Amino acid sequence: MGMKKSAERQGSIRKAGIRDIKAIQQLINKFARQDLMLPRALNELYENIRDFWVYERNGRVIGCCALHICWEALAEIKSLAVERGRWKQGIGNKLVETCIEDAAGLGAESVFVLTYQPGFFEKMGFRRVSHSKLPHKIWAECIHCPKFPDCKEVALLRKL
Repeated sequence: MGMKKSAERQGSIRKAGIRDIKAIQQLINKFARQDLMLPRALNELYENIRDFWVYERNGRVIGCCALHICWEALAEIKSLAVERGRWKQGIGNKLVETCIEDAAGLGAESVFVLTYQPGFFEKMGFRRVSHSKLPHKIWAECIHCPKFPDCKEVALLRKL
């Protein structure tokens, strides 16, 4: 019994399921409304559910992150979000590390991120790179973004 209560207090990471989509969207879009990340539509989240991991505590999703395979040996970490009241507890780090382990297991050699929070990722071993160093295929999604072409996201890469 004591172990179960401890796990509930600490939370756990698991693959996201369909039932998590609305909580994931609320979490992401709350930050998107503050211009801290890009918004995600429900259909986009449903179509990409297999990319997502969630951090759950007491039956509630309080963090999420996605790993998307982009091209040969290259993956992207997307949509990292943790409830504001839960920052500085290592949840974001755990989610990113889970995605990195997943990428390595799939055979990726590098993982990149486009972010407004480069300092967080730099602490995790990511290094800034020029947007032009990333394959053109990645920019297909950007064309549909409301911030295109004036995007201020920073590109960072981590070799695995």
